[in-house]
Amino acid sequence: MNTVFSGPVRPTPGALSPLRPAVRARVEGGFWAERRRVNAEVSLAEGPKRLEAAGNLANFRAAAFLRTQDGAVPPGFTGDFQFQDSDVYKWLEAACWQLADTPDEELAAEVETVVGLIAAAQREDGYLQTYYQLGGGEPWTELGWGHELYCAGHLIQAAVAHHRATGSDRLLDVARRLADHIHSVFGPGRQVDTVCGHPEVETALVELYRTTSERQHLELARYFVDRRGHGSLSSGADRGHDRDPGPEYWQDHTPVREADEVTGHAVRQLYLLAGAADLAAETGDPELSAAVRRLWRDMVTTKSYLTGAVGSRHDWEAFGDAHELPADRAYAETCAAIASIHFSWRMALLTGEAHYSDLIERTLFNGFLAGAGLDGRTWLYVNPLHHRARAHERPGDQSAHRTPWFRCACCPPNVMRLLASLPHYIATTGDDGLYLHQYATGGYGGDGLTVRVATDYPWDGTVTVTVEEATTGPRTLALRVPGWCTRYTLTVNGTPVDGAGESGWLRVTRAFAPGDTVRLDLAMPPRLTVASPRVDAVRGCAAIERGPLVYCLEQTDQPGGPDPDDLALDPGAPLTVHRQPQLLGGVTTVSAVGTLPVASESAGWPYRPLGTGEPRSGERVALTAVPYYAWANRGAGAMRVWLPLAGRD
Repeated sequence: MNTVFSGPVRPTPGALSPLRPAVRARVEGGFWAERRRVNAEVSLAEGPKRLEAAGNLANFRAAAFLRTQDGAVPPGFTGDFQFQDSDVYKWLEAACWQLADTPDEELAAEVETVVGLIAAAQREDGYLQTYYQLGGGEPWTELGWGHELYCAGHLIQAAVAHHRATGSDRLLDVARRLADHIHSVFGPGRQVDTVCGHPEVETALVELYRTTSERQHLELARYFVDRRGHGSLSSGADRGHDRDPGPEYWQDHTPVREADEVTGHAVRQLYLLAGAADLAAETGDPELSAAVRRLWRDMVTTKSYLTGAVGSRHDWEAFGDAHELPADRAYAETCAAIASIHFSWRMALLTGEAHYSDLIERTLFNGFLAGAGLDGRTWLYVNPLHHRARAHERPGDQSAHRTPWFRCACCPPNVMRLLASLPHYIATTGDDGLYLHQYATGGYGGDGLTVRVATDYPWDGTVTVTVEEATTGPRTLALRVPGWCTRYTLTVNGTPVDGAGESGWLRVTRAFAPGDTVRLDLAMPPRLTVASPRVDAVRGCAAIERGPLVYCLEQTDQPGGPDPDDLALDPGAPLTVHRQPQLLGGVTTVSAVGTLPVASESAGWPYRPLGTGEPRSGERVALTAVPYYAWANRGAGAMRVWLPLAGRD
């Protein structure tokens, strides 16, 4: 296998990262290959048309025109949000990662057209944000809501992707000029001494440093990470909001190094922490490293949904209090799931520990993937774990109905760039060999060991790894044992081995030869999961899981079409699995047994004294659960993940 895939994160040789993304990575079959095919052939291919219809590309043309007309009246900005340039940059980054994986002349031509638009729109001094260039206001005066640095971060990431995919400096030069302009404006004693209301530029600047070896980008990233948390952002109501969100909203209440909980806008918080993790890796800063570990743990133990999603409040798209995880009012923005994956991946590289990749797996298969329709054309902005049959929802982007595009279209191109770059998140190399973090059919290699993986994961737990190339001498092949797995077997060339387990890894160390086969069999029975009793919203309920997948009941799958809210789950009845190749693109369903309440329970005053009346029981019914990621692909309808347990008062 000769495919070289250089993805979004490339630590420098001096970085204190025990693991580095594998330089050879290609997904070639199975579950993720199909999702990536739809992403490439539908989502990415139709992206420019969506951006054209929304006016994003027109804004770049207008800014480019304005540059050539001294004294001309700005032609006006199209759209509702200052940050719409970022949608273009995210699509462009996605397209570049797709080209790095699979050459495509038509897509390459589209990419270069968009790159040309961006370059033509940039001002002579390096500044670039079409909203302000087209009369939206004075640059760098609306730091809380203007998103100028946020957009700059996405441009830099697109430029890095373009450079790594094509070898061209064309867009990278644009990004460097913009970064130099930011250097000239921001810092102590300069025009602006504060941060952007939406973190993103921090992680991008670290990657620009990694790409160019220009250390001033790393130092500017350090400035932005350390400047936040000192109350420097101006307060005030956003256009479209009538309230001040407060400093926690944009993490400006406490410095990252001192914070002990994730707070505020979920995407902002996690983009900031991704940048802090990058900075910790490149600087070896132990205080910053301890902080990101502490904050990741807080997120996972107190503020994450079963699906890996985060952000429990529609109000300000925010994290809630500890264990405030309502299923029906979950905001769980698709972009927040992506931000969580970015943060966890950097933590996996920084520490070498497998539990970060456990969360990546859970989020990829559930909280993230639910945001993308199976058709590649429809999207969810929010991802509740419970949707009622007659839900009264706020109209617009934030309903739980799949939508072709959004007025605030941050999520669709963000999904595109993660799927396009997915091979980057599957394998790493360390000083001793190759580590497989996720399981997908394909080829992966680096640092003296190249393998081919064959698996039907997540439907089947067998993972077969065949060595294709190996250097002389002992090397280690490490396979992650998922946190959900309680039984597994490991064989090498058919012989059972223990595999030294440490930090979630099974390590096989030997002098490998081409043709050697390592097989991992992960037992994958369906299971019932309950939440901590502190998660008040789902006390007395259980969820169905199998392997890495969370399941849900959709009304359309239940015989007779009962409302899932009327059903209770029998925890003593067996769970059985059924492969359904024609359903939802091919899924494995889980069958369970439940009950419908007696008629008297469903009418009248909904409260009664404890111990009076009938416990929750009634007609026994067969239940069919489908993977949560596939819900809402067959039209509107009721759904729930957490099911009340039958027989409870």
